[in-house]
Amino acid sequence: QVQLVESGGGLVQAGDSLRLSCAASGFTFSTYVMYWFRQAPGKEREFVASISWSSYTTYYGDSVKGRFSISRENAKNTVYLQMNSLKPEDTAVYYCAAGTRGSGFTGGGGMAYWGKGTMVTVSS
Repeated sequence: QVQLVESGGGLVQAGDSLRLSCAASGFTFSTYVMYWFRQAPGKEREFVASISWSSYTTYYGDSVKGRFSISRENAKNTVYLQMNSLKPEDTAVYYCAAGTRGSGFTGGGGMAYWGKGTMVTVSS
């Protein structure tokens, strides 16, 4: 059974850092592009970051460039999101997802699999 399980969320203060993890199982992790999305209360889902399967090329949403970093360890079937200099506007549920080449850099083409999310709350 395919599973994507996020962890590492919590309550932090502005300026702090968090590292989210996403453990994958049930599919060939190393052949999928991996993504992080987020959704704040009352707002639409927002693309955060992606990393390719072939060259580990990364792509970031404008709101997190220079602060967040995505990485993957294929041997561990895990993708990470290192979040630095957190701001209150980063508060959201963060979702891990897996896509193919048709998903696009920002995931506009749709995802193959989704995790259930982990909550990140940043206080001012």
